[in-house]
Amino acid sequence: MHVTHDSAALPAETIGFDQFLAVDIRVGTIVEALPFPEARKPAYKLVIDFGPVIGRKRSSAQITEHYRIEELPGMQVAAVINFPPRQIGPVMSEVLTLGFPDEAGKVVLVRPSKDVPNGGRLF
Repeated sequence: MHVTHDSAALPAETIGFDQFLAVDIRVGTIVEALPFPEARKPAYKLVIDFGPVIGRKRSSAQITEHYRIEELPGMQVAAVINFPPRQIGPVMSEVLTLGFPDEAGKVVLVRPSKDVPNGGRLF
């Protein structure tokens, strides 16, 4: 699977609703944000709390252009929680934090417009 950050990319092929449901996208609150100097591209290490059922998960996110490390704790974000863990340098990323590219291709996080309970599933 190739993921592109090109906002001008053509739409993906049509999928069935069951395929959409297979991707488990949840909301969580960032509880810890740390520098990630070992990353090839500027990034932060995140710990995101998805509530009592899912718990806290680690992620790496290339969001240094639009977000200061000190503003991230307390922020709710969306993430895919059912991909297999992925080794990113010395960090094991357990979830994929979601974002959209801005005009320059820099990541803008996907966030709910109002606070919602951690662990809520996107539908």
